[in-house]
Amino acid sequence: MRVEIDAGSCHGHQMCAIAAPEIFGSDEYGNAVLLIEDDLPAELESKARRAENNCPERAISIIDEASKG
Repeated sequence: MRVEIDAGSCHGHQMCAIAAPEIFGSDEYGNAVLLIEDDLPAELESKARRAENNCPERAISIIDEASKG
């Protein structure tokens, strides 16, 4: 599983960083940035989904490589 952020949609609410501080941080403007660019460890997948669901701008996308097969 990988995570992507639509930087143009992010308004810097930081709900993602609250839900998953191991995965999301912020840039100098307060907008979300990924702290993990590669596949997420399995133990963080539920936090990534929580962050995706809590984003008011729907700027977070989860790419589940296993379901693409």
